[in-house]
Amino acid sequence: MRRRLLVTPLALLVACSSERLGPAPLVDPPANLSYEVEPTGTPGTPSGLILRWDDDGNPDLASWNVYSRGSTTGSFLLRGTTTSNSFHDRGTPHLQYYVTAVDRAGGESSASAVVTVDERLALVAPTDLTTTTLNESIGLAWPDNAYQADPGAFRAYHVYSASYDLDTDQCGADWQLEGTTVAPEFIVGALTNGVPRCFGVSAVSIEGFESLWAPVRSDTPRPDARSVVVYAQQASATGSAFRFWQDVNADGHVQDAELGLVKTGSSADADFVVDRQGDGSLTLTPVRAAVQVASYGTAPVGDLTDIDIAPVGGYAAGAVTAAPGATFIFRMTEGDGFYRYGAVRLTHVGQDFLILDWSYQTDPGNPDLVRAAH
Repeated sequence: MRRRLLVTPLALLVACSSERLGPAPLVDPPANLSYEVEPTGTPGTPSGLILRWDDDGNPDLASWNVYSRGSTTGSFLLRGTTTSNSFHDRGTPHLQYYVTAVDRAGGESSASAVVTVDERLALVAPTDLTTTTLNESIGLAWPDNAYQADPGAFRAYHVYSASYDLDTDQCGADWQLEGTTVAPEFIVGALTNGVPRCFGVSAVSIEGFESLWAPVRSDTPRPDARSVVVYAQQASATGSAFRFWQDVNADGHVQDAELGLVKTGSSADADFVVDRQGDGSLTLTPVRAAVQVASYGTAPVGDLTDIDIAPVGGYAAGAVTAAPGATFIFRMTEGDGFYRYGAVRLTHVGQDFLILDWSYQTDPGNPDLVRAAH
């Protein structure tokens, strides 16, 4: 694994400070100096730098001095003084920094090790970006190659969005940070249906260096009964269970507002809940005693319309393992003595959530599965 931080004893550098005169200082040079740049979304142009070092708790300590230089041939100059064991240097960072400790009598310690701000520590860019159109949101997924290339250097992915002009096929210039994630997937929510957006993703190293972006993609959220996001309840208890139909008015009539309900993971009246297992896989587990599930064949199903008739047998109350393209048939009773059938086709299965299409037969006892109008 490559070295993550370039640290050089000051004595080995050119243009070191001259030998200090006067009584020996009562404080030691700071140890474990490290830095973190502040990413801006544009690779190679951080907006600032934060230095951190250990505070050894010496009661004689008064402050720390921070020195920097812009090139390896320049002289170190005082950048600032602080009473905190961190220092925020706003703007384009200098190339090298070191820190000294100052005692209450004004005596200054020798220099700490020098850190070099090395942009070569930036990670590789995600190689691709795919989007899934959702209701008032967009699902993003990308290869995890930046993490896999150097797990010890990886911090997180940054997700950005901007406006998109469909007529000119151009993204807007005002990009905003939607969020960060350590998983190679993200849901951009709180979007307006029918308003297109552009999306970009970068990888950020532990020093804060930002990679180039994955290929930028555009998408437009829309109202639809398909592409429903259900989280693993270990990632988010909210939105981790699902019910095909819940007769809120107890009148036996199916209303659109009663179909396709995403519920909390603790809901005892859910049809199934999504769980993340110890090996990282996701499962769908029936919740209500009246719910059973069966796999619809062993091969991925291209679309829910490919399902004609629900199978007669093979149902059980145990959990089933989620996989992209897998389709499951749920058989339920609602207290009227008739089976009702619902189908789920998984279009995306990640670490924290899955995306599914669903259909539900509103006619009691009818195994003919058609996609529910919603």
